[in-house]
Amino acid sequence: MNSSPTTAATQLSGRVLMSIIFITAGVSKIGAYAGTQGYMESMGVPGGMLPLVIALEVGAGLAVLLGWQTRISAFLLAGFSVLSALIFHADFGDQMQSILFMKNLAMAGGLLMLVANGAGSWSIDARLQSLNGGLRHA
Repeated sequence: MNSSPTTAATQLSGRVLMSIIFITAGVSKIGAYAGTQGYMESMGVPGGMLPLVIALEVGAGLAVLLGWQTRISAFLLAGFSVLSALIFHADFGDQMQSILFMKNLAMAGGLLMLVANGAGSWSIDARLQSLNGGLRHA
């Protein structure tokens, strides 16, 4: 995977910026576990799903950050972003909820760009690809 240093740095920066929101959100849910679980339940989502949500946000967020299994992780986070928008932010009478809805859709769009284009040359995925003789990996 040959790319200019500017392209590689831009791809890395995009991954960092995309992943920070998921990593910090997942970690904050650990500290506010009961409140988050209660909020989920009030929105009709089983509170028992919270460990899966935390694992997805932190695990897939770190994977995108590092550029490891990027396409799979970004796809999962994109789906999560759309579902979260539909479940938690679809109150269009509330301007803040409308903004959060659109933010989630924008995040999903950026994540789908990662699905389509991969992590870039400064990533674990690119390193593994070069070690495996250029075979394409997620």
